[in-house]
Amino acid sequence: MAERARVTPLRRVPPPQPLLQRSLPEQSPPPEPLWREVLGQRLRALRLRQRETLGQTAGRAGISPQYLSEIERGRKEPSSEMIAALAGALGTTLTGLTEQVAGDLRRHQGATAGASGPVMLALAA
Repeated sequence: MAERARVTPLRRVPPPQPLLQRSLPEQSPPPEPLWREVLGQRLRALRLRQRETLGQTAGRAGISPQYLSEIERGRKEPSSEMIAALAGALGTTLTGLTEQVAGDLRRHQGATAGASGPVMLALAA
């Protein structure tokens, strides 16, 4: 007999709604972005602000351009050592980068308090 794998979803999936409620418009806010997604957006914004290629930044950080691309797209969850190396390669500190990502998350939370659609994160300095 085959074993069944237990799968834990990365994002909470709402339970199925009764048929009567399905016809009403969805009023729940969009899901909160994942840390790795916001981190990736911030890293890309910093890199583009410096007009650097993936290869230039990745070379200074000691990683491949492909891996940096995956981090920027929110596909990979880099280690704290890797995040620190990327921060240094982009001319900031781990603390500074963390504060910027936290600010992005706070802005997203404030922007979605009354929103019903997707919201782009502000990528301010």
